[in-house]
Amino acid sequence: MSTLSVSSIRSDDFKEAQREAYARDVARLLLHSHDFVEVDCPACRSKRRISAFSKYACQFVNCLDCQTIYMSPRPTPALMDDYYSNSENYRIWKEHIFPASEPARRDHIARPNLDRVIAACQAAGLALPHLVEIGPGFGTFSQLAQQSGFFGSVEVIERNPDMASECLARGLKVHQMALEDFTADHAGRFDVAVCYEVIEHIFDASLFLQTLRSLLRPGGLFILTCPNGLGYDTQMLGPLSPAVDTEHVNLFNPHAMRVLLQSNGFERVNCETPGRLDADIVRRAVLAGETQLDATSLDHHVLVANFATLGAAFQQFIASHGLSGNMHACATRTA
Repeated sequence: MSTLSVSSIRSDDFKEAQREAYARDVARLLLHSHDFVEVDCPACRSKRRISAFSKYACQFVNCLDCQTIYMSPRPTPALMDDYYSNSENYRIWKEHIFPASEPARRDHIARPNLDRVIAACQAAGLALPHLVEIGPGFGTFSQLAQQSGFFGSVEVIERNPDMASECLARGLKVHQMALEDFTADHAGRFDVAVCYEVIEHIFDASLFLQTLRSLLRPGGLFILTCPNGLGYDTQMLGPLSPAVDTEHVNLFNPHAMRVLLQSNGFERVNCETPGRLDADIVRRAVLAGETQLDATSLDHHVLVANFATLGAAFQQFIASHGLSGNMHACATRTA
């Protein structure tokens, strides 16, 4: 099995075309910047904040109470719906990057996620649990979940018609609609809800969680992944981090995620940072001349001078100490 790297899940073959497409997407979005709206912290609702940085003419701030980095002002839900529906960059992902990188994503991302979900279900004593995935994209995770035979049923909620058709082609039960349109008739139907790399895109994370919570039976599990705003890559690269873009309007961290989940009807929240790409992301930025490291620094010693021998151990240190840019959270719905 190949080692996970940035290039294995995001082919460099389409880098230039993707950069140009994304620039056009951002330009279209910024034509409506006068309609962006101010928001309070999406995790703790605090109004206390300081400026963090700017990227693509979008302003990011840092919550002084929970350290969430978030975009404010930000596009309205209607603007973001239009953005995703007409995105040229997403078209490149759909037609080229996802198909080319699916084996690596399946083996290095979806399978470990499935192992964690099954372990959490077993620990909670859930037998043949009914699972729903919100925002499944190509359906790689849910297809593996269905093939595992561990779950009583596997269903997905995907509003994008292209992604919904991909999930249907994999034999999944697909609900092509928004989450809020699905919950009214399906309250309390599921034992497990999973959501991978979605919540960072959501305009109102609290409303999203309250809506999602209604799908779960009391005691049901909610499992998600998202960027960690206090992760090594973002702390080192700031606005140059790939976690920072016009779509990632919420960059939570483990503390903020616990606050967010507990305030929206979840308990027994466990947050980990099992990411494996932080060192590679920062190293690539250094080698590309996008950022610099002091030649006498520990980071330079590890990431540039001795990456072949020290890189893996350094990445493991980052992940095991809550410092990775990828965050995994598991929580239980309160009664």
